[in-house]
Amino acid sequence: MKRILLILAVFQLVGCTELQQVVNQLPQTTGIGNAEIAQGLRDALNLGIEKQVNKLAIKDGFFRNELVKILLPDELKKVDKTLRDVGLGNLADEGLRILNRAAEDAVKEATPIFVDAVKGINFGDAKQILLGNDNAATVYLEQNTKTKLYDKFNPIIKNSFKKVGADQIWNKIITRYNKLPLTTDVNPDLTDYTTQEALDGVYTMIAIEEKEIRTKIGSRTTELLKKVFALQD
Repeated sequence: MKRILLILAVFQLVGCTELQQVVNQLPQTTGIGNAEIAQGLRDALNLGIEKQVNKLAIKDGFFRNELVKILLPDELKKVDKTLRDVGLGNLADEGLRILNRAAEDAVKEATPIFVDAVKGINFGDAKQILLGNDNAATVYLEQNTKTKLYDKFNPIIKNSFKKVGADQIWNKIITRYNKLPLTTDVNPDLTDYTTQEALDGVYTMIAIEEKEIRTKIGSRTTELLKKVFALQD
């Protein structure tokens, strides 16, 4: 009788397709409620932030991570190749390194914005995330943080460039390139480009952790995570 009442309650909250997925798991998830499901999703996102995003904030967090390393924009790839061809490879390497350093500086400010977004997850959000794709939680986080993170990252990256003399370095690189014969002048907005790349790197790392939790039972480090994600197995 209790199970029938529980099924009826679930039916009021979810659609038919989702209902079948949840009902199939009821015997293995005795007593799990809406609040626990929402908290489980919050825990999963917080785990992703703690384990993956914090890695990006340390020295070489971007530069030595091939998944998120910031490379040159298309406009500057020809600059990089040309500089190396004329023996200025060290200058090109330094220009690339400072883009990644600036991103590492910016990511240090990301956690409070993520934490606020995670706190806002309710059961409606959690239901859609839980039964969504492998990156559904990451997509939710991106939708609810990207604008704030951009506004936070952009001035930090700009200041980081100033701190390490990146503006002078890149002015030198671009000036040297633009003076070479048979080249077309370039003038990229590196602050905006680096900001966008830093954001992409952050969400990439969160998505990696989310997929781990969804697909590998051993990555569910608490009983609540095990119970909640059993619903989508």
